[in-house]
Amino acid sequence: MKTQTHLSLSLAATPLFLLMAMPAHAAGVSAGSLIENTATATYDDGSGPPKTVDSNTVVVAVDELLDVTVTSLDTGPIATQPGEEVLTFEITNTGNGPEAYTLTTNPAVAGNDFDTTVDNIAVDTNGNGTYDPGVDTILTGPATTPVLAEDENITVFVITTVPADVADTDESDVELTAEAVTGTGPAGTTFTGDGVNGVDAITGLTEADGSAIGSLIAGVTTVDLVKAASVADPFGGTSAVPGSVVTFTLTATVTGSGSIADLVIDDAIPTDTSYVPGTLTLDGGALTDASGDDAGEASAADISVDVGTVASGSSHAVTFDVTID
Repeated sequence: MKTQTHLSLSLAATPLFLLMAMPAHAAGVSAGSLIENTATATYDDGSGPPKTVDSNTVVVAVDELLDVTVTSLDTGPIATQPGEEVLTFEITNTGNGPEAYTLTTNPAVAGNDFDTTVDNIAVDTNGNGTYDPGVDTILTGPATTPVLAEDENITVFVITTVPADVADTDESDVELTAEAVTGTGPAGTTFTGDGVNGVDAITGLTEADGSAIGSLIAGVTTVDLVKAASVADPFGGTSAVPGSVVTFTLTATVTGSGSIADLVIDDAIPTDTSYVPGTLTLDGGALTDASGDDAGEASAADISVDVGTVASGSSHAVTFDVTID
């Protein structure tokens, strides 16, 4: 009588409760995780109940993948004027282990109409998405982020100065680059033993080096103020003699893009003349001389008109009369 032996193989992988406990990450299994695997063989040699034998257990430590993305959080080019301007970026650790990143900027991107000066890089310490001087942490050279856990992101601000000679509608790009502190290089570059718990660290598809562009567009608004005078003498002519009425016209013209706020036009009543009460106007509309009831006020010493917010491409005219003493 022949004895028949039936051999079957099965894989006993990592226990189910461990797999369920592992969080899902963009880059897969966390660096330093141990993948354990044991095979079993079950057979029947005809001498009794089936028998089972286990293989040795193979343990594979997951290497650390180095990856990063940089994203501009500004919805488009930021309208700016000479002075301080802030660009906002997000740094995301898309690797599978904790990593810090060195940040560098390039304010002289090819094609710029003007270049800014980068003053500082800051981390959004309070998480409100707005740069708060004295609150948000300034990164000192080399500017390096805190260690970010896998899939963690932070908001950083690039604080720049726009030059005084920038022209209206000029544009400028500023590039922010983040490089893994462990190292960068073509995908697959290996840093032996530099990963979590002594595993290898390996660059991913981003080469552990990400960058993004933030953009500025200058909206330089200027005001030109022109003063003109017309004279009417008591004899129906235009001679400037005692008793003649001089009408002054002050025209403010706004050019550029955007708008200006709090435009106020002031003028002193000239020596040897007297203000004619009730003659103050704005864009042809009469204003009272009293303070606080409309945009204008006038006295024997001077006139003042609060024009307010004015859009570019517009003009506003103030008139008033004096008599020559």
